[in-house]
Formats: sequence, C-alpha cells, structure tokens
Amino acid sequence: MTNPYITLSSRVAYENRWTRVREDRIRRLDGSDGLYGVVERPDFVVIVPWQDGRVTLVEQFRYPIRARMWEFPMGMWEQAPGTDPAVLAAAELREETGLVAGTMTHAGEIFQGPGYCNQLGHIFLATGLTQGATEREASEQDMICRSFTLADFEAMIRDGTLRDAMTISAFGLLRVKGLL
Repeated sequence: MTNPYITLSSRVAYENRWTRVREDRIRRLDGSDGLYGVVERPDFVVIVPWQDGRVTLVEQFRYPIRARMWEFPMGMWEQAPGTDPAVLAAAELREETGLVAGTMTHAGEIFQGPGYCNQLGHIFLATGLTQGATEREASEQDMICRSFTLADFEAMIRDGTLRDAMTISAFGLLRVKGLL
C-alpha cells in the first residue's frame, strides 16, 4: 500500500541528544488536513541472555513512570547512530550485566510504537555466557542484575511484576521462533 498522506509541512518541535519530536501537517486521502506528532529515536537493541534454562534481567528505576522495572538488557547509542546492531547488543549486554556472549543470534525486529515513533528494535538471543565486570553508565548506577528460571519469568509476566513491553515482545518473538 502506498502512503495515504501528503506531508504539507514539517518542523522540529523539540530535540535533545536522545529524542527529536517532529510536527507534520498532513493531508489525508479525503482531502482533510491533520497534524501528526512523530517521535524520532535511533534504533535500539534488546538482548535476551539465556543459559541453563534461565534468563537474565536487569531492574532499574524508570523516571517517566516513577517506578522500578524488570526488563531485558537493552539500549541505543545516540552518540553513534548507525552502529551495527550486533556490536551494540554485545556492548549493551556487557555494560549492563557484565555478561559476554559466545553466540549472539539476531532473532528479528520490532517497532517500539509505530503509531507515534520511528524507533526500530533489534532482538538478540545471547548464549554461551561468561561473567565479567559491568561497565554501567551514571544513569544505570541503581541497576540490579538477576537471572530467573523460565517458569519464574513467565510467572512475573502473568502476575504483572514484569510489565515492560519490549521485554515481553522480545520473549514472545523468541518463543514463537522456538529459540527459547
């Protein structure tokens, strides 16, 4: 299907080193005009560390929701857009957990929120893990790292302990592909 919108004008409404918000005036197929707010962010990675029937999660305080969240290691390099996702995934895994993967398998891609955002996520399964030191950023100093059995992880989803959409999506993708 072709794009049903004509962009009449576009302006940057807000920008920082992680995010740009663009406001586009558009015309729909029926001729009516509208406004689209688009959040632009660099690609990100989600890493699912898997070893001996266990997944490794990190927990950290997420300022926008004022709560701590369990999630798979993930991140983006706003300072180096266009970095090979496999390189980024290996670095983020080491940074947040101290884990180094013997094998990093690209499992697929997901959009973070395609109704308002262009950010694409690359999902990786990390196996053959060895433990090293973490290399966390200042914003990650409160981070906790822990591994869970698959049964405990699934229970966390069912009981609402784990509510991060990217983590649940990555897990679902790996399950339906038979990788977990």
